[in-house]
Amino acid sequence: MRCFCGNILSVNEKNQVFRYLVEENGIIEYVGNELPERYAAAERIELGDKALLPSFVDTHQHFASFSTFHAGLNVMDAKSNAEILEMIRDFARKSPAKTLIAFGASPYSVKEKRLVSREELDTVCPDKELMVVKYDGHACITNSKLLEKMGKKVESLRGYHPDTGEMNQEAFFRFSDYITNSLSIPELYRNMQTAVDFLASRGIGCVHTVSGVGFVGNLDITMEKIFAKSLKNGFQLRVFPQSMNVRAATSRKLPRIGGCFACALDGCFGSHDAALKEPYADALGGEGVLYYDDQKVTDFCKAANRAGLQIELHAIGDKAFDQACRGLKAALEDDPRADHRHGIIHDCLPTEEGIQICRDYHIQMPVQSAFIGWEQEPDAYLETILGPERLQRLNPIRTFRDNGIMVSFGSDAPCTTPDPIAWIDRAVNHTNPAQAVSVEDAVRMCTYNGCYACFDEKERGSLEPGKIADMVILSANPYTVPKQNLGRLRVERLYLSGMPYESCRENVMKAALRGLTSHAKA
Repeated sequence: MRCFCGNILSVNEKNQVFRYLVEENGIIEYVGNELPERYAAAERIELGDKALLPSFVDTHQHFASFSTFHAGLNVMDAKSNAEILEMIRDFARKSPAKTLIAFGASPYSVKEKRLVSREELDTVCPDKELMVVKYDGHACITNSKLLEKMGKKVESLRGYHPDTGEMNQEAFFRFSDYITNSLSIPELYRNMQTAVDFLASRGIGCVHTVSGVGFVGNLDITMEKIFAKSLKNGFQLRVFPQSMNVRAATSRKLPRIGGCFACALDGCFGSHDAALKEPYADALGGEGVLYYDDQKVTDFCKAANRAGLQIELHAIGDKAFDQACRGLKAALEDDPRADHRHGIIHDCLPTEEGIQICRDYHIQMPVQSAFIGWEQEPDAYLETILGPERLQRLNPIRTFRDNGIMVSFGSDAPCTTPDPIAWIDRAVNHTNPAQAVSVEDAVRMCTYNGCYACFDEKERGSLEPGKIADMVILSANPYTVPKQNLGRLRVERLYLSGMPYESCRENVMKAALRGLTSHAKA
């Protein structure tokens, strides 16, 4: 039995702050301002100026991809292409792998203001296959070695640009499929164990993972389910198969479906393929790419809804957002469900009509506040491609909240590094002050709302008696620190089921066998 004494941020319905919390055997026994005598002998943990709150939830992450890229080379913080090339040269020299992955290249955060090219990659890595994934996760640059390997498999696909080595849309997906299939299962499993340990260091206790990125037979979906069920340290994974085939979920007895890739209705701003109602404002123009027609989306939503599945769809641009809204609305009118928890991911450029549908049909939104003021895709760039009017409409978190829409936060990792402190900071200190939310709202969006987004709110997400003691200690109380200092908060300790977090690194075969027989939730 442990008694925490100090700033207890309950994130209950009234956002109450208490003085004491008592945990026993992984369950919260008591929360209040006076400590009953029966708990007087409990181990006392004095928080001082620190704060205890529910552990964080990442409601949109490509877990297998994040695990893979986290084990590779991250070039996101490089300030020039010259620095990226030097990092790759060193990485190629040290890595024994024949196929290399780097992640995070952006033309907007380097001094050259362009992506590194195929020819430049060849100068530092001519002898190994290399794919440098763009910061948004929707494009890549390849070297000649990898381009030769893929050959005729990609040359007829949309988004194929052999001159620069940049691959977008279907061509990128084909390269991504090749890379993921080049990994051995034990290697990927170990990478996933390492990734969970990293996520826990950021105070995250639960991840909603969208899975299905090119493994033969969607093996990664099955593996993520096994991995989720194998965890014995309290960390939670909720698996969404990224598929338009309902059987991808039902055959694995998963209660949900959706995500990006096959369930992406459009691309992203950085690659000019987010689907817009009006053309892009810069010289490239165009209206982006809507991957499916309305009938395809509606048929999928109806089939998944009739099967009792929870649905999530990727929509960045306003045209894609409205298509997602129409599809989910049609499905719920076809087969009404009182508590479906269907959601639209990203919601970067919503419309008033779509927001009304989300409000009226209780469609929730896993959004990425990390995209606000994002160095890899700064506002100055977004204004050049969208124009000032659409820039002001981006990521309207306050508008969502004011319409009673359930908003939760996620990283879209590997696109952004999972960091709930940054999510809170960006939401409270929004670059558009009219769309900023309170600290209390932002904390709720990282905790309780994340649990709600996958039907976990009865067990987790707030510090209330009877709930599982998944908790995080922060270096200070976010409710009282000046809002400009929120980004300086640090995660000091994570507790899952009442116990300090323990690494999930163990023998892969042993863990996988446990996952095959476990009845744990995934």
